[in-house]
Amino acid sequence: MKIFLTGGTGFICGHVARLLRERGDEVTCLVRDPAKATKLTDLACELVQGDLSSVEVIRAGVEGADAVIHGAAIFEVGIPKSQHAQMFEANVRGTENVLGAALAAGTPKVVYVSTVAVFGDTHGEVVNESYEHPGEAYTSYYEETKTEAHRVARRLIGEGLPCVIVQPSGVYGPDDHSSLGSVIEQFVDGKLPMIAFPEMGICMVHVEDVAAGVLLGLDKGVPGESYILSGETMRMRGIIEAVGSLVDRKAPKRSMPTGVLKVLAPAGPLIGKLMKQPPTLRELISSADGVTFWATHQKATSQLGFTPRPFKEGMRETLIAEGKLPAGA
Repeated sequence: MKIFLTGGTGFICGHVARLLRERGDEVTCLVRDPAKATKLTDLACELVQGDLSSVEVIRAGVEGADAVIHGAAIFEVGIPKSQHAQMFEANVRGTENVLGAALAAGTPKVVYVSTVAVFGDTHGEVVNESYEHPGEAYTSYYEETKTEAHRVARRLIGEGLPCVIVQPSGVYGPDDHSSLGSVIEQFVDGKLPMIAFPEMGICMVHVEDVAAGVLLGLDKGVPGESYILSGETMRMRGIIEAVGSLVDRKAPKRSMPTGVLKVLAPAGPLIGKLMKQPPTLRELISSADGVTFWATHQKATSQLGFTPRPFKEGMRETLIAEGKLPAGA
């Protein structure tokens, strides 16, 4: 198959590109800077230079493709308002540009990589694909833009786009540079004296399982349907404790009081840098303090054959890959 892929230099779709090439698909990747896409070049992917606003480049790349996989997005929580416009352009208008081009070109199959964040705070409930955002205040601007992008995908599906939507949850794995990945790294390195937001709920899923799920969506997914690609339902303290059992380190007993973070919020850029967290602490608090992003992968498992590995198994593999555990540990 000839695949047009966005997000190939990113965490998830870098693995998607590898899996596609391993099975022999021809992959064309939209990249902003070819010089920073050496992993894709090494995979013998064709590179086209542009970004999610490059309408003509996208149209040319989509033309003649057997399938389009749109995974490019800005993923960050806690950004300042000065960066909101950039995130909106990438996440919302970029989705409109890519999926709209696929509709216009008559692309036979499209996969859009959404997120379980479009459900918002599930308030302790493990939801499924039928759940909709309750319309309350968004926990972050990322959540807001991805929810709007999800609506764009649904609208274009209604206009005839043969699109499958996949929704990853809390993705982890080697070279994870997210805020959660930073917290885990600090703990493993013995630099986490307290746990912030111990009751935050996430479904942890290994990046390679998500990438495999994207291909399952491409091969087996029914156009118009959504499939959640999640993993184990966990809370932050449980995540740290599970990692601790692998590296023989006890999780901190103390939790960082949220009230302290609220007081420190005005100094967010400085505090965030010291904590290796984003600069806008107010948004970090609203997106993490007792919030749950829990969703079941039952549909993807029963209909696509999606089989995420247990968290401790995947985290052990991650720590070995990053040199934090010896091979065979």
